[in-house]
Amino acid sequence: MDEDQYRSVYREVNANRCVFEKALNNRRCDCSRHERFLLATREAVGCKSEASLANCTVFLDTLREKSRFALRETLIDGPLPHNKELKVQAGGTLALQQHLFPEQTAAKTTQDIYELVNIALSKYANIADFPYGELVKGVVHYESRPKRGK
Repeated sequence: MDEDQYRSVYREVNANRCVFEKALNNRRCDCSRHERFLLATREAVGCKSEASLANCTVFLDTLREKSRFALRETLIDGPLPHNKELKVQAGGTLALQQHLFPEQTAAKTTQDIYELVNIALSKYANIADFPYGELVKGVVHYESRPKRGK
């Protein structure tokens, strides 16, 4: 299966693509609303809830925009290169989890993105009011893999 054909079939099969797919596939985050499936030996992630997907999309888009300077990007009009996108997704959700639950500062994974966003919404009432200054610090300090020694 060539890449164009794969993308076409992917869009047909996965109408509600999870915006946190990279972090979920990297096993750094989990979500109670995700649904995994295989397509051409690749693992893909969809969202079971359109309302959840809408909240997650707004949260991730805002987090990308607020992280723009820290990531040394002048314009962000969609997904970033893989490692930067993973930093935003996993680093941002881990930082939000640590902000909401200070006792979990040593956690290396986010348990449930859906619950995390809903808890933050109940505290801040609007996604735009989330503490993005703290979340961007989490994005900057996130390491997808420990650096190898020589």
